[in-house]
Amino acid sequence: MRIYIGSDHAGYELKEALKKFLQEKGYEVEDKGAFEFNPEDDYPDFIRPVAEEVAKEPELRGIVLGGSGQGEAIVANRIKGIRAAVYCGGSMKIVKLSREHNDANILSLGARFISEEKAKKALELWLKTKFSGGLHQRRIEKIDG
Repeated sequence: MRIYIGSDHAGYELKEALKKFLQEKGYEVEDKGAFEFNPEDDYPDFIRPVAEEVAKEPELRGIVLGGSGQGEAIVANRIKGIRAAVYCGGSMKIVKLSREHNDANILSLGARFISEEKAKKALELWLKTKFSGGLHQRRIEKIDG
């Protein structure tokens, strides 16, 4: 499976760790930046390219990171066909439900609120969880219009 990943300065360090983690798990990872730490960068510059790639093919997935993950999800969700869900700590059930019920194709992580280990666990759960379909499919069709 191909996974696109992108972050601003706030998520840069965690992005680099997760990129390596995913590659070690056998995923094909394409990094859309940031490619260096720059405290003046702007997250839309790195998040929009991830969302645009993921929107091209239904089976693709994306991981975006920022301080809270909120702004990154907002940017991603502006692209038709993207369903970005935020995880910045707490119950992992939200990660699972984002796939089962919402067929989330991008996971937005709040790097200032979760540890590297928690992020890895969230990623593993999110990537292995399948969309349950059924009445949820009808709802997704209403979202995507």
